[in-house]
Amino acid sequence: MDSRVFQTAGPVWLRDFEFGLTGLTVRKTGARVPYTKSVLAEVTAWFRFFFAASAMEQMTPRFTIAFTPERARPWYLIWAVSRAAGAKLTTDPSKADVVMQFEDATYSPNPVPKHVRPDAKLLNFACNDVSKSRVAQAAAVAFGEPLEVDPASYVGLAVEKSQINAAHDGRIVQCPTQALPGRAYQRVIDNRGADPDLVEDLRTCTVGGRPVVVFIKRRPVTKRFMNTNVDVVLRAPEDVYSPEEIAQIGAFTREMGLDWGGVDVLRDRATGKLTIVDCNKTDMGPPITLNLPDKLKATRMLATAFRAFVRGAGN
Repeated sequence: MDSRVFQTAGPVWLRDFEFGLTGLTVRKTGARVPYTKSVLAEVTAWFRFFFAASAMEQMTPRFTIAFTPERARPWYLIWAVSRAAGAKLTTDPSKADVVMQFEDATYSPNPVPKHVRPDAKLLNFACNDVSKSRVAQAAAVAFGEPLEVDPASYVGLAVEKSQINAAHDGRIVQCPTQALPGRAYQRVIDNRGADPDLVEDLRTCTVGGRPVVVFIKRRPVTKRFMNTNVDVVLRAPEDVYSPEEIAQIGAFTREMGLDWGGVDVLRDRATGKLTIVDCNKTDMGPPITLNLPDKLKATRMLATAFRAFVRGAGN
């Protein structure tokens, strides 16, 4: 690995954390992460990927990319993917070939920076709301069935979750019930797979509205709303979805204004139908549980698709 990668990235992103004797604190959110055995194992696995991804051969010719208003840190998937695709980071959007709106927030109404080049490729500036209600609206358009329910009039079980992205605080409630402020209510999707004790989330990474890779994430039914996977496997979209379903996922990304990002797709066990319950424009990954060779394979697949989208298939 080129030591300059760590030397240039390290001082910047290490300042995002305050390191203590028993844990670290994320400065932006105030969240505290203790130094538990499982956390240390995840950090070790992430650094293995970081160093391996940093050593990957980059595509040529190079092009420049700017992230605004925040810089994409190395734990975001776009960092490794754009680098492998041949992107060179610039902090000046007016000099960039590609300018991506990047803010790890549910609501991000950021305008296109002034003085961008007329030929610059602009990404995700139309994706400024990834709240659960907005996701449900887009899913209803793409898949033809409502996902969100009115808890006061709906009869049956529903999922109650925060509108805020990546909260992982969902719970199943009996309706009718009073709606709580800041909460979204959705139909319960039985996304158990072949093993009835495990649910399956089909985390699908998209570029330019097309699925590129699928991470099948399995976890116990009792932990369905947590991000603690017991197994993750990499699949090509064509091995998981029909052509019609791929078109539906594309329709969802267009409705959301998502040029790059990950979506959580669920397949109903009884009907086989799909819906999307989450959209992330600042996708982290690949999943920690996935083996390193497949992490690098997924990165290369995404890098090829990303380069073709932002630079043209012939470049």
